[in-house]
Amino acid sequence: MKIAIIGAGAAGCFAAANIPYREGQEVAIFEKMGKVLQKVKVSGGGRCNVTHECFEVPELLTRYPRGKQLLRKSLYQFTPADTISWFEQRGVQLKTEADGRIFPVSDDSQTIIDAIWQEMMQQKVQVYYQKSVTAIHKENDRFNLQFADGTNYVPDKILITAGGFPKADQYNWLTAMGHTIQLPVPSLFTFNIPGNKVTELMGVSVPNATIKITGSKITQSGPLLITHWGMSGPAVLKTSAIGARELADRNYHFTILVNWLFDVTDIDLREMLHDIRKESGSQLVMHKNPFGLPKRLWEFLIDQCGINETTRWGELPAAAQNKLVGNLLRNAYEVKGKTTFKEEFVTCGGITLSEIDPQTMQSRKHPGLYFAGEILDVDGITGGYNFQHAWSSGWIAAQDMQKETIKTL
Repeated sequence: MKIAIIGAGAAGCFAAANIPYREGQEVAIFEKMGKVLQKVKVSGGGRCNVTHECFEVPELLTRYPRGKQLLRKSLYQFTPADTISWFEQRGVQLKTEADGRIFPVSDDSQTIIDAIWQEMMQQKVQVYYQKSVTAIHKENDRFNLQFADGTNYVPDKILITAGGFPKADQYNWLTAMGHTIQLPVPSLFTFNIPGNKVTELMGVSVPNATIKITGSKITQSGPLLITHWGMSGPAVLKTSAIGARELADRNYHFTILVNWLFDVTDIDLREMLHDIRKESGSQLVMHKNPFGLPKRLWEFLIDQCGINETTRWGELPAAAQNKLVGNLLRNAYEVKGKTTFKEEFVTCGGITLSEIDPQTMQSRKHPGLYFAGEILDVDGITGGYNFQHAWSSGWIAAQDMQKETIKTL
C-alpha cells in the first residue's frame, strides 16, 4: 500500500504523522519547495497560534466565513481539545492567552514543527523536496502522479494538501480530474488608506474598535492598529476575511466607518458629553480625554472637528460637538487597496465542498483521492482557526486512509 501526500504544510504533515507505520506500507510526502511546515514556522510572529480555546463547535463555526457545511462534520471529529491533547501527549506545553489564542509555552513555532516532524519520522514517512505535481492520472485502481522533473509515482491513495493557490489556473491539474473550484481571492489582509493623515499615527492602537463597510452588512470588532499604510489588527483582518469575495468584487476600493468606542451609541455618547460639559466644563477639550483613547488619536480626532487647543468643554459649540460624535462613532476612511498580512496569507476559495465527503475527506468523484487543509474552500478568521481546520481535516483523512490500508494488508 502506497500513500502519496502532496504538500508538506500543516494538513499534509499532520496527516502523515497520524498514519501508523505498518510493514508493507509506504507514506511519501511530495513538497514543491525545499522545506516543510513553512506557514507554521512564520505564523503568529514565529510563535505559531496552534488553535483557539473556543471548544463549543457551534460557536467555533461562527469563526469561519466559508466552509461550514464541511466543518459541521469535521470539527466534531477532531476538536480544539483534541489538538491540545495531541501536542501535549508529545511533550509540547501549550498556553492560552487572554484573547483565547493558544501558543506553545516556548513561544517558538519550531516546537510545533519538531513535534510533528518527530512523529512523522517515527512512522517512517518519506519526504521528497522540489517535487511539483503537474498531473494526476487514474490507471485501473491506482493513480499515477506526474512531476515537473519528468518523474512519476504510482500510489494507491493520494491526499492533496497543497494549500491555497492565488490564481485559478494553478488548480488546472485538479480540474482536469473533474473537480471544480470556487475561484480564489485573498483573505486576511490589511487596508490601505493612501493620502490620509491618519497614517501619521502609525503605531497607535485601540484595544476594541468596530469597523463597518459602507453599503454592506459587514461589521467586525476587535483591536485596531494604525499603520504607515492604513489600518491593521484583528478587527481589520476579521473584516477582510468575512468580506473577502465582496471586497474583491469592489476591487478593494470601499469606505469603512470606524467606531473608536466599540459599541457606544449616539444616545449613550451624547449623554456622556452632557455630563462632561456639566462636570468638567472649565477643562480644555484637547487635554480632557474622557474615553481612554490614545493621546495622539484623541488630538487627531479633535483637530478633524476644527476644535482648537483653547476650547473648553463648557464652550464647545453644538456643531463641533455633533462633528465629534460622528468622528468618534462613524469615522470614515476611503480604502484603496490591500496589503497581505505578513506571511500569514489565506486564500478564500478552493475545491468545491459538495465534491468532498466531510466524514472522510475523500473525493466523491475519485475513490482513494483525499483533500485536506486550505486546498478546500474553507477559511477562518485570524486566531488559530485555519490551523484547526488543517489539523482536523488532515487527521480525518489519515484515519480513513489507515482503515483502507488495514483492509488491504
